[in-house]
Amino acid sequence: MTFEIRKERTRQGPRKLVREQAEYFRLMDQGLSSQEACRIVGINFRTGKRWRNGSQPTGTRKGKPPVQRPASPLPDSSRHLREEERIHIADRLREKASIRSIAAELGRSPSTVSREIKRNRHPDSEVYRPHAAQARADARRPRPKPRKIARSPELGDFIQEHLDRKWSPEQICQALRARFPERPEMHVVHETVYQTLYLQGRGELRREIAAALRSGRTWRRPHRQAQRRQPRFTTPMVMISDRPADAEDRAVPGHWEGDLIIGKDGTSAIGTLVERATRYVMLLHLPNGRTAEHVRDALVTTVQALPAHLVRSLTWDQGSEMASHGSFTVVTGVPVYFCDPASPWQRGSNENTNGLLRQYFPKGTDLSLHGPERLAAVAAELNGRPRKTLGWETPAERLHKLIAA
Repeated sequence: MTFEIRKERTRQGPRKLVREQAEYFRLMDQGLSSQEACRIVGINFRTGKRWRNGSQPTGTRKGKPPVQRPASPLPDSSRHLREEERIHIADRLREKASIRSIAAELGRSPSTVSREIKRNRHPDSEVYRPHAAQARADARRPRPKPRKIARSPELGDFIQEHLDRKWSPEQICQALRARFPERPEMHVVHETVYQTLYLQGRGELRREIAAALRSGRTWRRPHRQAQRRQPRFTTPMVMISDRPADAEDRAVPGHWEGDLIIGKDGTSAIGTLVERATRYVMLLHLPNGRTAEHVRDALVTTVQALPAHLVRSLTWDQGSEMASHGSFTVVTGVPVYFCDPASPWQRGSNENTNGLLRQYFPKGTDLSLHGPERLAAVAAELNGRPRKTLGWETPAERLHKLIAA
C-alpha cells in the first residue's frame, strides 16, 4: 500500500510521528537515500538525520539519542540477503556452480554473493551453511557496535598515554604499528581515534582527553577563509616569488620561516622560526615587546648562534614587526622574503607550528610569563616528536645529521 503523507502539517505536540518513522526506516532498509526517503514520507531531511543519529545538546536544548529500531531484519527487505537466498547459495555451491551464475539466478551482484560466502562461512571448515550464515548476519546488523578501542583496554591505555603527551592521533597510530608489528588487534587508523574522541556518550576514552587534541575541539569544524592581511609598511620588500628555487623544494637546508604568536590584548608575543627542510623549531624570547627593533635584535641573536650553512634565507609575512628587515640583512647577511597578502599557506610549515604551539601558549593568555627556559623546553619537546613528513624521524634527529655532515 502506498504511503500517504499526513495532511495535517501543524506541530504534533505529544503525538509522535510513529507512522512516519516506521515508513522512513522501511524505505532506508530498501536502499533509498535519506533525502529520498524524507521526500516520500513528507518530512524535513534534518528530521530524518535526527532520527538516525540523534542530536547534540545545546545551551537551550537537551540532546536526544537515535530512534530505537528493532534489530531483526525486515522480511521483505531487498537490501540484505534473505534466508531463502542463503539456502539457494548453499545448494548451488554443493553443485559446484560458479559465483556469477548464482548471482545471476538471485538477481544479485557477483561481489555480493562472493562477500556473503567469505564473511559468513564457517571460520574453521570454511563450509557455507545457510542457517548459521543467517545467524551471523543477524548478529552483525544491530547498531551501534562496540568500537575497537572500547574492546581493548590495552589499546585504549596506549592511546590515552600518548594523547596526554600531546602526540597527534596519526603519530600514535604509527607508533602502534611500530610497537606491535605482529598484533593487528593493536592497529587502528587515526580516523578511529578522532571518531572515538568526537563521539559523545560512549566513554571509550575519557571525555577530557579531547583537550589533548591540538585544535582543542571536541567536534569537527569546517575550514574558513583567513582574513585578508594588509601590508603594514611601505619599505621595499623582496617578495617570495624571488626566493631561490632550492628553498621552494626543501632540497637544501637553511631556509627558515618566521612569525609571531600574540598574547592577551596584543601586549606580549613569542617569535617562532621553523626550518623548512627539517621542521626544526626555535622560539624567540621577546620580554620587552614586539616592536620592529625588538624582533630584529632577537632574530640577530638567534641567527648568529647557528652555523652559517644552516641560515640561507628567512620568509615572513607582511607584519609591522619586520619593518627593520633591511638592517637585519645588513648585520647577518640573511635575505628576507615576504609572502603575498592573505597568503599564509606560503609559509605553511610555520603556520602549522604556530598551531602546535597554541597547546602550550593558549590564545588570550599573557605570553610574557614564559621565560627563555620555558621556551627552550617547549621547542625541545616539539623537536623530539616524530613527523610523518620526515619519514617518522624527529626534527632534532634530521638537523643533527645535517650538522654532522
